[in-house]
Amino acid sequence: MGPKQTIFVSLAEIAQALGHAHRLELLEHLGQGERSVEELAERTSLTFANASRHLIILRRASLVATRRDGKRVLYRLAGAGEVIALLKALSLVGERNMAEIERVLASYFRARDATEPVTRSELTERLRNDLVTVLDVRPDNDFRLGHLPNAVNIPWPELERRLDELPLDREVVAYCRGPYCVLSFEAVAALRTRGYVVRRLEDGFPEWKAAGWPVEAAY
Repeated sequence: MGPKQTIFVSLAEIAQALGHAHRLELLEHLGQGERSVEELAERTSLTFANASRHLIILRRASLVATRRDGKRVLYRLAGAGEVIALLKALSLVGERNMAEIERVLASYFRARDATEPVTRSELTERLRNDLVTVLDVRPDNDFRLGHLPNAVNIPWPELERRLDELPLDREVVAYCRGPYCVLSFEAVAALRTRGYVVRRLEDGFPEWKAAGWPVEAAY
């Protein structure tokens, strides 16, 4: 093979590794931070063996990397910024060209929140001027790995009983795992029915971090 064909073979291996819904979901979870196989299997409702098989494929394509922590093998994105950008590009192509994706976006996501989301630059400016409360609706173990500055963590299942932690007289900006994470859409819809002024961040924590914006971690 010539040099171009050699490169195309390697690129095809990456494309093949992305060609499964479970592997895309695993990458979304790894975008939140480093995880063990056991944690990833539980979060994606896969068996340990199935999760391991998909992770091995992702590793062979150099999309994830590993390290050992005692007996556990921990996975992380390999070149997080580039992997996140690759997933974003895939999303943009799908939204433009796939009718089924557009149908789901319209019937589910836009039905819950058709308002223009807040951009990262807008949110940074509002945080600088102390104008918003940032709401992280991910599970607390995602939050502990990393979150936006000054974010309040109220996981989506706990939102109803913890509304008193969110001021009604202050705009709320909600975010979760990524652009297709349903948690922030559900939170925005629920809070608006209760009188809150609330918008979503344009994507999620992985995209924020990959773009170089500041993050905080609980440990």
